[in-house]
Amino acid sequence: MDLFDNLPLASEDLRTAIAPGAVLLRGLGRADDAQMLAAAESVIAQLPLRHLQTPGGHTMSIQTTRCGSMGWVSEPGGYRYAPRNPGTRQPWPDIPPCLHDFAVRAAAQAGYPDFVPDSCLINQYLPGNKLGLHQDRDERDLRAPVVSLSLGLPATFLFGGLQRTGQTQRYRLAHGDVVVWGGPARLAFHGVLPVADGHHPLVGRRRINLTFRKVG
Repeated sequence: MDLFDNLPLASEDLRTAIAPGAVLLRGLGRADDAQMLAAAESVIAQLPLRHLQTPGGHTMSIQTTRCGSMGWVSEPGGYRYAPRNPGTRQPWPDIPPCLHDFAVRAAAQAGYPDFVPDSCLINQYLPGNKLGLHQDRDERDLRAPVVSLSLGLPATFLFGGLQRTGQTQRYRLAHGDVVVWGGPARLAFHGVLPVADGHHPLVGRRRINLTFRKVG
């Protein structure tokens, strides 16, 4: 039996097109939230969260870890993907099957039936943490979408156009919400406003965001 046989399809009232090629699927991740959180925590146990530095020397407020055959790396020379952890020279942890399968299903519901992720970035936001406007452009295969799952505290998600200075839309992302963007929106600038304090009954005083990508 497929792991997601009991996962309902996103109904039209829970599905919002936020731009050409970009879809918000509200609550899609709630059905198996405990299992997916445990899977993310298993990755964190193997490769603990840490604050990365940008190439410009700025320390990110969020904490990050990653899994999959390719892991995202921030270095003084820039951003890139690598098949091994530069610090340990070891391969990254595997993407847990339940997370991999969920990303495939979410992408299909958003209109991307051929998506198979090979990288997952796990970001932890504590109250006050934010993420500035940026593009996801380090992947070789820009034909594949980005799938982003939110767990825990709500956050205000900014989604703009292809220019950093362009107008952005604001969306409140709650526990279990998924955003998928690709096609004309694949290089859209996006970010997260400072997360408000609070407590989620499953995740606690934090927001866990998992973004799935196909690097190449």
